[in-house]
Amino acid sequence: MTVDGEAVRAGSEADEPGWEVDPDDEWGIAVITTVGRQLKLRREAVGMRAAEFGAAVGYGEDLVYKVEGGKRIPRQEYLDRADEVLGAGGLISATWEDVKRVRYPKSVRALAALEAKAVELGVYVGLSIHGLLQTPEHARALFEAWLPPYSEEESESLVAARMARKSIFERSPAPALSFVLEEATLRRRVGGTMVWRQQLEHLLEVGKLRNVTLQVMPTGAGAHPGLDGRIEVLKLADGTAAGRSDGAFSGRPTFDPKQLRILELRYGAIRAQALTPRESLAFIEQVLGET
Repeated sequence: MTVDGEAVRAGSEADEPGWEVDPDDEWGIAVITTVGRQLKLRREAVGMRAAEFGAAVGYGEDLVYKVEGGKRIPRQEYLDRADEVLGAGGLISATWEDVKRVRYPKSVRALAALEAKAVELGVYVGLSIHGLLQTPEHARALFEAWLPPYSEEESESLVAARMARKSIFERSPAPALSFVLEEATLRRRVGGTMVWRQQLEHLLEVGKLRNVTLQVMPTGAGAHPGLDGRIEVLKLADGTAAGRSDGAFSGRPTFDPKQLRILELRYGAIRAQALTPRESLAFIEQVLGET
């Protein structure tokens, strides 16, 4: 199953598009249930059985029932094909505007909402390359290594959600983005040699963007304020700010000015101790050349 695959054949459930609805996401459940009910009413209005409709749109009968029952999140191509088959004149396709707002897990949406408003973003990560910097293959390898294991469907959903957050690089005006990565994250061959090389090449490309500052914290740098875990500071267009830290506030976002000053102080100290942006890109090129 691919995230944006065009050709999807009827058959096993793993081959079919759409993701299960998060049972804890009340808003998401309401949206998907409403869309599913509309699809069922339109199908019945034209006198088509679920199996007949599934064959017409190119998907299995089981998926049709799950989408109409509000248990499966349909993808855009499913809605477009349904619109064409049912002669809805674009009304079914238009529901994608609602579906796409709830297609990813609630926790991911909350994080993406903050990032979408940020005019400045500063991040230190010590255990893995930050999600905004990951290639799809790197992200997939990380999710596939998780225990207890995610299903293939869950992994693809998480990868797609992570990649969707990268729209922050396409915003205009471009936000100022700063990342500090531990040397160890660059040397860990996540996904095998080819995936690892592609990830390093991607970091070099991103690090050369005018609005991105990428720094590496050498393993030999010694102790620093980020050893408790990730630190993230976001400054918003309205002058407010938000921050998160694995080592404080139970990892939850904080908007408290006092706590934000502490996070900014820690992040500033980390950046001062890391390699400069130019040294960091040269270091990544060196690691890439060692393969």
